[in-house]
Amino acid sequence: MLFDILLFVLGLIFILISAEVFTNGVEALGHRLKLSTNFTGSVLAAVGTALPETILPIIAVLFFAEGKGHEIGVGAILGAPFMLATLAFPLIGITVLLGYFLLRKRDLELHIETIGFRRDMVFFLFAYSIALFIVPFENHTLRIFTALFLVGLYVLYVMLTLKGKSNEMDAVEKLYFSPNNPHPHIIIIITQVVVALIVMISGAHMFVSGIEKISLHFGFPALLFSLIVAPIATELPEKANSIYWIFRKKDSLAIGNVSGAMVFQSTLPVSFGIVFTEWNITGLALVSGIFAIMAGFLALTLSYVEKRLIPFGLTIGGIFYIVYLYLAVKEFV
Repeated sequence: MLFDILLFVLGLIFILISAEVFTNGVEALGHRLKLSTNFTGSVLAAVGTALPETILPIIAVLFFAEGKGHEIGVGAILGAPFMLATLAFPLIGITVLLGYFLLRKRDLELHIETIGFRRDMVFFLFAYSIALFIVPFENHTLRIFTALFLVGLYVLYVMLTLKGKSNEMDAVEKLYFSPNNPHPHIIIIITQVVVALIVMISGAHMFVSGIEKISLHFGFPALLFSLIVAPIATELPEKANSIYWIFRKKDSLAIGNVSGAMVFQSTLPVSFGIVFTEWNITGLALVSGIFAIMAGFLALTLSYVEKRLIPFGLTIGGIFYIVYLYLAVKEFV
């Protein structure tokens, strides 16, 4: 048990350190390639930090199919957007509120590019609704076409984000891998991003492994672990990155990192689940998806009302996580 706790703590430290190095590298890469803030946050950062939670269900389904692999895989696929909507977004909201009311280090309004944010949320709500309610799980051929449609939807999203109007990346801090060079070579920048990702994924796996063994020690079932415990760990990169960016007043990057990951998680990993699992979503799994959609819809609605209300709306979304945690524990305990 002591070793598992140590593994858990070391994994958390690796994730937090690599998240700082990763955000620094992604900012430098976006600035070097002259990419927009929206594309850098919603695509580059989002896809990069989504890798840990994307790898987990693939490994579970393909290599542990004889046991609880499919159950863990589906739970992890659905758990990712659920955690992003009901935990990552609220953490951003809480960080803004703390920065404004207690630390006095920022203003209350979230300075985001609302067009990009709304595009992210609309794509997420549309794709995830299809995945939850429209997938013809009894017909494998139609499921394949549905999965291909969702993949095409993400490709369309990337194209629209790349072409959409957005501010250019601001001047960035010195690259950690080349602090004395104001214009580091792009190979050095990419190397920093890749190394940070490797450390981040390794840390996430250490974190998950530690929590898994601890949770199994206390008798937690596989679905509860896959829906709640594992996604908390694998979503840490997005959470850590966004908190760093919020404190540095780079709100568009912080929000885009989460909302872009929600689009990614509701299309590509879901497509994998639709094809390679039974994908008959019922019970708590379905509830988690409905809560994620409700939290996302709340954030989207408030973006049309007042920017100063968005942090409160994001924070309120955490209620869905608390309610779900209560329902899950009540059912399994």
